[in-house]
Amino acid sequence: MTPQPVDSPDLWAGLSTLEAPPAEGEAAPDVWEDLIPLTGRRERPPFPVHVFPAWLHDFVAAVAEETQTPVDLAGSIALAVLATAAGGRSVVHVRGNWREPTNLYTVVALPPANRKSAVFALLTDPLYEAEKQLKTAMKPVIVEAELTARLAKEAADKAAAKAASADADKRDEMVATAVGLAQTADTLTVPAEPVLLADDSTPEAVTSLMAEQGGRLSVMSAEGGIFDIIAGRYSGAPNMEVFLKGHAGDRLRVNRQTRREYIDTPALTIGLAVQPDVLRDIGKVKGFDGRGLLARFLYSLPASTVGERKVMTDPVPEQTAATYSANVINLTLAFAEWTDPAVIQLSPEADAALIEYQEHVEPQLKARGGKLGHISNWAGKLAGATARMAALLHLAEHLGNGYAHPVSEATMRAAIELGEYYTAHALAVFDVMGADPVLSRARSVLEALRDNGWDDVSRRDLFAVLSRAEVPTIADLEPALALLEDHGYLRTYQPERTGKRGRPPAPRLQVHPALRKGGR
Repeated sequence: MTPQPVDSPDLWAGLSTLEAPPAEGEAAPDVWEDLIPLTGRRERPPFPVHVFPAWLHDFVAAVAEETQTPVDLAGSIALAVLATAAGGRSVVHVRGNWREPTNLYTVVALPPANRKSAVFALLTDPLYEAEKQLKTAMKPVIVEAELTARLAKEAADKAAAKAASADADKRDEMVATAVGLAQTADTLTVPAEPVLLADDSTPEAVTSLMAEQGGRLSVMSAEGGIFDIIAGRYSGAPNMEVFLKGHAGDRLRVNRQTRREYIDTPALTIGLAVQPDVLRDIGKVKGFDGRGLLARFLYSLPASTVGERKVMTDPVPEQTAATYSANVINLTLAFAEWTDPAVIQLSPEADAALIEYQEHVEPQLKARGGKLGHISNWAGKLAGATARMAALLHLAEHLGNGYAHPVSEATMRAAIELGEYYTAHALAVFDVMGADPVLSRARSVLEALRDNGWDDVSRRDLFAVLSRAEVPTIADLEPALALLEDHGYLRTYQPERTGKRGRPPAPRLQVHPALRKGGR
């Protein structure tokens, strides 16, 4: 038997049904074939930077060269930068009632000393410049609004005072005037100072900022502290609501004694660079996976370049940097004034390409036998994420007037290539997180078999030595046993009857000799 990689469709298809045990009394064959490792090294392709428009491709590639970092780092941050510029101000209309906002959650995992902060600074500096320009432009408007609101409040207070001391024959008229002035003053609002970016803010701070900013905000950080905050570093309990609804665009309402905040269409973007251990830790946080927080991120787990870096490198060309900065600023400013979101349409060819991709992915979501079945919460959002990335690539190509053109088939296929990249890396990341319960249980079974030195064992005896927390019932054990059989560690066989009456004996498990000698 030729060993197959762990994510081979033929191998995973073997999980759908258990092979029938040999007929009663039939001896299990003595010849064992070579073991197939339970997990192979996940293939993690490099970031397909060529899918970006030329101005963005050139800058991302130049940053990776100057900093001697994987292009995946700058590429994923660049997507978050585009989502910051357009998120909350544009949506992509896929088909029917299906619309996707253009905000994204991205996270890149790299060990220390990979110059994550330097890359973050180079990619995000234009956003801070755009924020500064928005603040400068808004300052006179804020000053005027503050003055108008103060004068209106003072006029209403004076009218109320006069009405209170007025003669009876004039009181009704003066009360009506005071009420009108008070109502007018109450309708006047002072716009908030524009804020595009926040760092590792608390969920409450993120919610308040989003409410002030019309539902739009981006959390960008070269650290993973935001996960600790979500998990309850300050509150003692996880608080995910704004991060769940901020990704999906679901209405968010906070009604508490201290504050009331309503956001009809929240659009939160998150762009992070973290250490791999952070991903391992967040996989253990109660509620992160179950409520779908982990399913909202696009993960990148590139190989570190530390130890192979050039000392003398070419700096980012000035013109390349200037073009990148100008385009990011212009894209951000072009969408800043939109209240109703710009609607990005798909061309019929782009929609057909997305449908083809959905049909390709759907069978892989099967709980048993599907390559993506164990991460179906994540993979179920892949089509939507692909549509979002297609819209962002489209806007990067057309900049301020992308809404005037439909997304082309070429752009959608570029987004699909990004979707495939993030799928491969998500499989590797969820391996790190221990997201596949079948694989985890199979490993526990191997440890139990090795520790007990069995060459032949019943399911019940094996079940008895396993943790109930990990394997609650014998039925939960069966998929793990099927996986181990597919990989050659076990065989099921039917023992002979010891008497003529009664039920036949239950099938037993025969263990590969190499396992008893320390094989894996």
